[in-house]
Amino acid sequence: MSARSISLAEVKERAELLARFDQAYLVPTPIFAALTRHLTDPRRPQGPFRALTIDGRRWFRYHSVYYDTPELRCFHDHRQGRRLRFKIRERVYQDSGERQFEIKLKGGRGETVKHRRPLTGSDTPLDGPYRAFLADALRTAYGIEAPTLLAPSVTTDYQRATLVSDGERITCDARLRCDDVRARSAVRCDPGLVLVETKTTGHLTEADLFLHAHGVRPAVFTKYCGSLAALRPGLAANRWRRAAGRAFSVIAPS
Repeated sequence: MSARSISLAEVKERAELLARFDQAYLVPTPIFAALTRHLTDPRRPQGPFRALTIDGRRWFRYHSVYYDTPELRCFHDHRQGRRLRFKIRERVYQDSGERQFEIKLKGGRGETVKHRRPLTGSDTPLDGPYRAFLADALRTAYGIEAPTLLAPSVTTDYQRATLVSDGERITCDARLRCDDVRARSAVRCDPGLVLVETKTTGHLTEADLFLHAHGVRPAVFTKYCGSLAALRPGLAANRWRRAAGRAFSVIAPS
């Protein structure tokens, strides 16, 4: 990816976007290459997008563990489009070893609002301080109590590159693999696709318009819900079934 570098500190300063609107796209690799060339072109009137770079690397390994109740409350709340819905995960930045406990909520305008707290040592999201953090976030945002029974549900592994402009961030995820912790099965994303997500404060971005012009429409897809739709065919998951069927064309043995 030919682009000027940007440091993690600059990303947080210019486009941390803990409250934002997201659009997801399953982008064929030739169109993805054209998109990155377009956005990082030095002649771009607003200035080229820059690529997050740490220790000379631009692609980084991510591992996430999603937590849910035994009856998959988080999944079904998203499936039913409930306003008071949330996701809970542990995110591991494998190249640095950093770990974060993250809670993703929906704001009043439908935007994603992320709350996060570092995990240290052998801490897990099921430990008391993180349970209290979750309870406080849900009580403050929604006036509801946190579920008492939580356990790992799905893990995801992928490589991510991030392009950044002022107030705008684009994440590009490749080699996505999702494992069902309970059923001990796994799916792998088609290697000819890149999951591109645009993140901004509330308008169609240049990347959105470029993808639309090249025939790529937003996908009804999230890593957690899309992977469960593929991993568990018996689930009521019609909302994600089409995109999941397209993305997860290769089944990987556990």
